[in-house]
Amino acid sequence: MTASDESHSSPVKEEVVSFYAKHEKIHPREVSGRFSRLRRIAVFALLGLFYLVPWLSWDGRQAVLFDLPARKFYIWGLVLWPQDFIFLTWLLVLLGLSLFFFTALAGRLWCGYACPQTVWTEVFLWMERWIEGDRNRRIKLERAGWTPEKIRKKVAKHAVWIAFSLWTGISFVGFFVPIGTLIHDVARGDVSGWPLFWTLFYGGATYANAGFMREQVCKYMCPYARFQSAMFDRDTLIITYDQKRGEPRGARARGGDPALLGLGDCVDCTVCVQVCPTGIDIRNGLQYECIACAACIDACDTVMDKVGYPRGLIRYTTQHALDGRKTHIFRGRTLVYASLLMLIFLAGVVGLIHRKTADLDIIRDRNALYRETNNDEIENVYLLRILNKQMQSRTFSLAIEGLDYARIDGGSPHWLVNGGEVYTTAIRIDVPSGKIHGGQTLRLVLIDDSTGKRLLAEKARFIAPP
Repeated sequence: MTASDESHSSPVKEEVVSFYAKHEKIHPREVSGRFSRLRRIAVFALLGLFYLVPWLSWDGRQAVLFDLPARKFYIWGLVLWPQDFIFLTWLLVLLGLSLFFFTALAGRLWCGYACPQTVWTEVFLWMERWIEGDRNRRIKLERAGWTPEKIRKKVAKHAVWIAFSLWTGISFVGFFVPIGTLIHDVARGDVSGWPLFWTLFYGGATYANAGFMREQVCKYMCPYARFQSAMFDRDTLIITYDQKRGEPRGARARGGDPALLGLGDCVDCTVCVQVCPTGIDIRNGLQYECIACAACIDACDTVMDKVGYPRGLIRYTTQHALDGRKTHIFRGRTLVYASLLMLIFLAGVVGLIHRKTADLDIIRDRNALYRETNNDEIENVYLLRILNKQMQSRTFSLAIEGLDYARIDGGSPHWLVNGGEVYTTAIRIDVPSGKIHGGQTLRLVLIDDSTGKRLLAEKARFIAPP
């Protein structure tokens, strides 16, 4: 057998190649600076509202309460009913257009400063730093074996996380169940099914997303990261590394002149990577994982101050500015978004101001089309439901329009309807025999007796013999 035959007969070693990199936990380094202060202000403001608002009172009740069983939404002095569902649509459209506008103007501001995932992750990182230490200590602890100190720190961290998550779930449910009642039930261990389910569900989601998944939510689960590029253009403010100024990068002694060393201003310290909550290197260009938190700007500015170089190697800028061209903040896209936002906002405000303060439903009696009375009249029976959308009691009456000779049997009654109440009653409408044949449409007008104002008119059908 020849050597070539032996080489052909030898077994071929197979190599397994994985196309999926193992997830490495990211431990962002703490950073300080103007954008870091803005993020902290946003966190305290948003979470302050979330945890505080359910405890505020207004006119003897919870100021903000979405009472689903009663089908009432209390928002300070405003009470919304299912009939006001259009305002929820208005709010969603307004929020969607706001997202488009601010993204076209300044990139992912929502992700970096206001997204719940970002806000709660920031709080969980604060707690982690408080218990486990700075970035280097956390990495060292992560790689160490299970010593008593590591077990103590891990147990303490997760205990704080779980307590905070449960309080988050209780606060969330407090927007839908009176929070005083909810806290009382929790203290007694007597929470009913749905409040308990949503408390655990929302608390568990907070614990998982902010404690474990973190940047993976932004990278793999959030759809916004995928279509953000459709809202960007070359005049959009983005966080960018200035390659012309920074390259070629390299280490050097403090105070060294980059021109004499043949280097750019980037000292290749990688601090911008260490502070990034999603673990990207902004020097590789704009990436969909970037949430525009601006931590890399604060980190780079700090390094530039130390080495004596001008700030702004990493900064908020536009592609046009990097290319030496003029940036147009007010351009077609932003002007259209701004105009639509203003129009929709004003339309919603006008709608809220002029929305109906009462509602009237009319249902004909289905047991009989009509009835001939002893007074030689034709009688129809209707079931009325009067909704008082205001919180104070009011007296209502009815007037008939569009049908001559029609009258309400027993005269026009007056109904006292309590605030936020649906009042149900039956009325009989009579018309002299022979005045109409077959059927005719009439209008029932609801009147506020205290002001004499016509609130609304609803159509009904009056049936008579042919």
